[in-house]
Order: sequence, then structure tokens, then C-alpha cells
Amino acid sequence: MNDGDSEANIAYYCLHKLHILPSQFLNLDDEEKAFVIASIKIKIENDKKKEKEMKRKSRSKKR
Repeated sequence: MNDGDSEANIAYYCLHKLHILPSQFLNLDDEEKAFVIASIKIKIENDKKKEKEMKRKSRSKKR
């Protein structure tokens, strides 16, 4: 995620991607927050891998 306050970045992601208000995220207990954060990190990693694979495939088709 972007630099800065990681909890704020997670709350931003929750708002835009999950449609969860930042206040709702911030009011979760620590275990729920940890689960949401871990899930978001896994999603972002998987999205990056898929994007990298698509770029690789598009480059190989151009040749």
C-alpha cells in the first residue's frame, strides 16, 4: 500500500473496495481488523501477480 499510516490506508481500501465506512473498520476488534488487513494484503498480492502475468503474456503475443 502507499506510504503513510497503514491503518488509514486499510480504511481507505475498505471504503473504496469493500464499501465499509472507515469508522466501521476502525471499530472492529483487533482480531477482526487483523483478519481484514491480512485478507486485503493477500488480495493485493494476488492482483499484482495476475497483472504481471497478463503483461508477460501480452508481451509474448506481440513477438
